[in-house]
Amino acid sequence: MQEPILIINFKNYAEIQGERCLALARQVEEVARELCLEDSIAIAPPTPALALISSRFDNITVIAQHVDDANEGSTTGYVTAEMLRSFNIRGSIVNHSEHRLDLNTIKGILNRLKRLNMLSIVCANTPDEVKRLAVLNPDYIAIEPPELIGTGNAVSKSKPEVIVKAVEALNSNSSSSKIICGAGIVDASDVKAALRLGSRGILVASGVIKAKDWKTKVYELAEALIKADL
Repeated sequence: MQEPILIINFKNYAEIQGERCLALARQVEEVARELCLEDSIAIAPPTPALALISSRFDNITVIAQHVDDANEGSTTGYVTAEMLRSFNIRGSIVNHSEHRLDLNTIKGILNRLKRLNMLSIVCANTPDEVKRLAVLNPDYIAIEPPELIGTGNAVSKSKPEVIVKAVEALNSNSSSSKIICGAGIVDASDVKAALRLGSRGILVASGVIKAKDWKTKVYELAEALIKADL
């Protein structure tokens, strides 16, 4: 993906059930096209909608909210990287604070994603966790203090030192990964603040899903990627 990036996690909110999920994806794609940010915006719809959305929308990157460390074949109920890739799903979020995994499981998932040339966004709660994950070299590590998720209090303003320390933790390990941030991001100023602190992008959920006008909100956040004073 082209940086800075914007990843929109749909989660499993009631607001995007059924056809509403397609409506949001359509509006995100419209924004990406209007701002020429097709390579900078990704969406993570709920698992039941992944194949449908990836088949209908070509101008945005579609990723999963979770993938398992499981093999192809007799693995009923698991989400495998190979199956995701077969439906043109480009990658996955891993270890979100709402779906935590142990380090060995994360390592196994990353190995699968790397082998298939799929995008990996691994979430971390603290800079110390960033340091532990950095040695695994995911594409991105998303720093998200769990106490700020869904609060509207952006980490880039409420706890800017967390982003700075996360970037330092990453650099001290000479990792090829890059830091993005989430938790409480709701407007353009939050995005710009995060990018000035060293984040290479934003992971957002409720800031978009709970907005009254999805397209206006996505446009605001996406435009901030272009106008950030880096």
